[in-house]
Amino acid sequence: MVKEIKLPSGYKPTDKEKFMNAKQQEYFRQKLKGWRLELLDDANETRQNLQETSVAEADIADRASTETDRSLELRTRDRARKLISKIDEALERIEDGSYGFCVETDEPIGVKRLEARPIATLSLEAQERHEKMEKIYRDD
Repeated sequence: MVKEIKLPSGYKPTDKEKFMNAKQQEYFRQKLKGWRLELLDDANETRQNLQETSVAEADIADRASTETDRSLELRTRDRARKLISKIDEALERIEDGSYGFCVETDEPIGVKRLEARPIATLSLEAQERHEKMEKIYRDD
């Protein structure tokens, strides 16, 4: 288990530091945990709203609109559930020391990419190769 450390106020990782040093690991651990908590709070709020709202609308147009809203909300929650799973995997990678390194090349993913997408598992180059291959083999 990685030992948690206290980050200096306003700390942001930079390319000038040793990549994935203890501060950077703690920074991304906190960022991922905060994001996960936010998603769980949203999911709980959605669940409460769905339990409280009734679909017993008298007007058929109102009922259809309510059902569409519920369906959209459930799809959004499903995406959030999958995202939480990816966040959990990223937290596990922090614990085992593999976080921040490309799963294909073992090269550093980079601070800027992780800042933008903390659940990234591929370097920018590997991601671009993946997307290129998807485009080539996509069934249109």
